[in-house]
Amino acid sequence: MIAVGAITIDLALRRVLIDQAKSQLVDTADQIEQTAREEASYGFIDEGPVTLNLSDRVALDRWASSSQFVQIDTPQGQVLGKSSNLGSITFPPFTPSQDRTFEDLALGGNRPGTMLVLNRIITDADGRPLVLALVGQRLDTVDQLTSRTRTILFATAWDAMIIVALVAYFVAAAAIVPIERLTLEIAEIGSEHLDRRLRWRRRDEVGRLAAAFDAMLDRLQAAFARERQFISDASHELRTPLTVINANAQMLQRWGGADPEVLHTSLEAIAEESGRLAAMVSGMLTLAKAESGDAIPKEPIVLERLAEDVAVHARDRAAAKGLTVDVTSPPGARTIVVGDPGLLRQLIGNLVDNAIKFTAVGGVEVVVEQAGGRALIEVRDTGPGIDQSIADRLFDRFFRGDPARARSVEGTGLGLAIVRSIARVHGGTVSAAGRPEGGSVFLVSLPAEPESLTSGS
Repeated sequence: MIAVGAITIDLALRRVLIDQAKSQLVDTADQIEQTAREEASYGFIDEGPVTLNLSDRVALDRWASSSQFVQIDTPQGQVLGKSSNLGSITFPPFTPSQDRTFEDLALGGNRPGTMLVLNRIITDADGRPLVLALVGQRLDTVDQLTSRTRTILFATAWDAMIIVALVAYFVAAAAIVPIERLTLEIAEIGSEHLDRRLRWRRRDEVGRLAAAFDAMLDRLQAAFARERQFISDASHELRTPLTVINANAQMLQRWGGADPEVLHTSLEAIAEESGRLAAMVSGMLTLAKAESGDAIPKEPIVLERLAEDVAVHARDRAAAKGLTVDVTSPPGARTIVVGDPGLLRQLIGNLVDNAIKFTAVGGVEVVVEQAGGRALIEVRDTGPGIDQSIADRLFDRFFRGDPARARSVEGTGLGLAIVRSIARVHGGTVSAAGRPEGGSVFLVSLPAEPESLTSGS
């Protein structure tokens, strides 16, 4: 591109200089023509016709210069006069019609190079030809100027290309070397060294890439830590029922056939613990489904109907403890969300089940309402309340709160973790807090949709 630019400038400069030379020739020809017509109006000047006056060398030298030459011919091409700087040289005769260029026209024994010659027929007032004026302009000055300019341009272009190449080399090196270092350091970080960080303090794109990689490592480390904790917690939770099942199975092998009491007690323990295992595995599968989120089918759902359906199925369990389950919402309200009906039913059901488990007296109330473009589900109970210091941990996997109280309450420790995952995959949040009047409240916030989504359904 630099070389093309230099060539373009060189050609443009030569064209400008040629046009300037043509303009000077036209000006000189106009002056000669004006003078000839003025003198022709008198017929004879100094006892000679106008042609003789124009052929005077002293008169022609007025329009000549070191680079410009003048010659006057008859209309038939015979030389009448010429400027003194032409010496013994004359312009070759030709039929004047337009500007012409002669190559290597010798003037005074030297070779001045290209010459531009303008020929013009000078006529009188009646249009009769008087003389033919030939005005020449040496272009060797133009050639020398363009040659020097071309040399400077190409030298500058060459230097510029060298500078550009060097700059490109150092810029590329400055970009490639850090990337190579970054690649080597990244290659050294494996799953066993997730605690390592690049910690580059550069302010360029490579620095931002390193910072993004460190942030990704933070997320990976946190994810691996959660998975390790999940495996550890799951192993711990599964160990107890498996141990009970194994111990009772051994008792059945030894004494089950001879002692009906041992047979009955062992079978009850095995059935209870296997049911607990099945519930835990089911909870883990639900949790995995909720956390994946990608394959979950979604459709418009009226939360008031869903909450009432959950309450209907939960009232028998609540009644067994002397509790009530009620659903409250504004009259005629239709709070609509888009989601998986099964997962959202389990979300509300887990919260209601959790409230029933930890409530001894009173009841459970499910409140559905809409505010600020959000669908709000509150599950309130009259139980012992929540210690605010552990409110956030309630949604961790296998967290059971007070161990002394947890032992007396059935559960896998996955119910509230499933609630949080279902809320997240639907773009919502869940929180827990104690109530000033006693008990606890769990609040789920989901994006609400316009009622028109289900109008007519």
